[in-house]
Amino acid sequence: MDYLSHYDSPLGGMTMESDGKALTALRFDGPEQAGETPEHAGKGLPVFGQTRRWLDIYFSGRDPGFTPELGMRGTAFRKAVWEILRTIPFGETMTYGEVARRLPRASARAVGGAAGHNPIALIVPCHRVIGADGRLTGYAGGLERKARLLEMERQAAAVVPGDRVMV
Repeated sequence: MDYLSHYDSPLGGMTMESDGKALTALRFDGPEQAGETPEHAGKGLPVFGQTRRWLDIYFSGRDPGFTPELGMRGTAFRKAVWEILRTIPFGETMTYGEVARRLPRASARAVGGAAGHNPIALIVPCHRVIGADGRLTGYAGGLERKARLLEMERQAAAVVPGDRVMV
């Protein structure tokens, strides 16, 4: 059985899914969900609390430094791509080709397909993958949202530890 819960992010509503133990999906709600609140049958699940904490820290402009338990559902190739995406540091980007070169016999196009099927937005940071020419390409949450996420991370990463930040 899958459980759903909702999170209100600064960039729009998000839906979390869990199998009862691990986070299996995290996505921005599309226009078709506007005004809808998903069933909260699993609202009290520990993984949803951990994910909310992760998201609160992330949207405050910091690298959360931990990962809720993930239950990644996908092919072996997709899982391999998603694991590489998880290694891209907060505030940095990697091209689809760079990801492909870390895998045996993979193309940038195949990496793009796997990134496009990433079920766990932000925590598996497919928004940090860009085109070879530096352009923003493909993001299930929309290119405007991808640009805002990358800008938020770049600004946060540019702050030198010990500097005072006025919020």
